[in-house]
Amino acid sequence: MDKVVATAAEAVADVRDGASLAVGGFGLSGVPNELIRAVHASGASDLRVVSNNCGALDSGLAVLLSAGRIARVTGSYIGANKEFARQYLGGELEVEMIPQGTLAERLRAGGAGIPAFYTPAGVGTQVAEGGLPWRYDGEGGVALASPPKEVREFDGTPYVLEHGIRTDFALVRAARGDRHGNLVFRRSSRNFNPLAAMAGRVTVAEVEELVEPGEIDPDAVHLPGVFVQRVVALTPDQAVDKRIEKRTVSG
Repeated sequence: MDKVVATAAEAVADVRDGASLAVGGFGLSGVPNELIRAVHASGASDLRVVSNNCGALDSGLAVLLSAGRIARVTGSYIGANKEFARQYLGGELEVEMIPQGTLAERLRAGGAGIPAFYTPAGVGTQVAEGGLPWRYDGEGGVALASPPKEVREFDGTPYVLEHGIRTDFALVRAARGDRHGNLVFRRSSRNFNPLAAMAGRVTVAEVEELVEPGEIDPDAVHLPGVFVQRVVALTPDQAVDKRIEKRTVSG
């Protein structure tokens, strides 16, 4: 039951070329930076990443993206990541952009053993009808476009069929975790981390504070340890290393 692994490098040592990864985080909040750096150091490439966004500045998944280690991204936000946009428009990166709520539910459904579900999000758009550019040819044309999806009516309302997501691995970050893998997330970091963790066949969690089993009130657990296979305790310096994408001050 003790799922603690000594180092991040050991925790991701079996992430191979071509692996699929569900990665938690929302913007720069709750991003498993140490695990991502360990994957980078391992040399794994041709990765298939599922995450809300693909990092920003030189943090998070931007580390792998800038190194050319990511082959495909399933996400919902490019934001101000210029390298992400450059690789996508240049035909170097395959990107499946989907509505943010749909992404969240696809991850949750995959983790819950639900193969597919119907949602009204995207009906009447290219999300359902197909034709969204997944890969450009580097010259302004579309090399690969999204296929059409099944649409059905329920009680007179059309819904589009979406499939649950399962990945080889999931990398997440939690504020607290115990040796059994029970996790607690803080504020915005709870948006996608629990869902990404559910979707991974092997889920690795880096935790800012490692506690003993029983120290977390069962009612306070955001993600039960059944979804987590490995836990890595961060050092104090790693735990407080949190980036701010756009710092603002009030006058």
